[in-house]
Amino acid sequence: MIRLHVTSPLAAAAPIAPTLDQSRYLTQVMRLKVGDELLVFNGRDGEWRASVAEVLKKGVILRAEEQVRAQTHGPDLELIVAVVKKARVETIVEKAAELGARRVRLVRTQRTNTDRIRLDRLDAIAEEAAEQTGRMDVPVVDDPMKLDALLDGWDAGRRLMFCDETGGAPAMRALVPPPWSEAERGSGARSVVEGATPDTGLASAPSTASRSPSRARGGEGSSGPWAILIGPEGGFSPEERDRLRSLPFTTAVSLGPRILRADTAAIAAMTLWQAAVGDWER
Repeated sequence: MIRLHVTSPLAAAAPIAPTLDQSRYLTQVMRLKVGDELLVFNGRDGEWRASVAEVLKKGVILRAEEQVRAQTHGPDLELIVAVVKKARVETIVEKAAELGARRVRLVRTQRTNTDRIRLDRLDAIAEEAAEQTGRMDVPVVDDPMKLDALLDGWDAGRRLMFCDETGGAPAMRALVPPPWSEAERGSGARSVVEGATPDTGLASAPSTASRSPSRARGGEGSSGPWAILIGPEGGFSPEERDRLRSLPFTTAVSLGPRILRADTAAIAAMTLWQAAVGDWER
């Protein structure tokens, strides 16, 4: 069944006004007629079965019939990626939506060399991916900002996982450490695992050293807020790398012995994160 992301509030018998482009898609591409059904969601009110109520010259009106799924949210995961070539950024945004990232943040580093970014295009890609994958919300895509400014305003409660090209421990080892005793959990000690593959610039939060793997896993909110940082194709500058390593909320990890392109690194990192501490146990 067709799934459509809408902005209208959803409630029983509520009218829904899709955009003009969505209306054209429903009537001209999918050939829907009055009475035909589809699924709609808005990221707030769950997923609803809706029907085509009216077909107008410049659009359609839908009617919400019944809720079929209550609203849920995935883990609080942000993907932060240094801006690379346009096609690769588009792939990264699409895969971030498919793999459950709640937000995509674009950054400029000292070695960023980029094409012009069209946020409207990236928003459309994220929306389409959300519709196709069955998720209940659409990830936000932020305007590019400087990496230093991002770190200056960082919420220290969010763990940051980043991949450094100087090498280090495997990501899975950093994400799922062995169980810790109550005394060690209470000490607040931070374990930094350094390592990475070149060009991936990925980062991981202070290892979940304060939690056993069973507590690290789970769905909405159980693993706490995280972010994954993917660096530019030329890698982080020495100054950027030193700063990232010095921050109390970061952990450097490795994605293996091979150099990965930014889009491949993003997919690999999000996959490892989801398998280790995300919502894949649902």
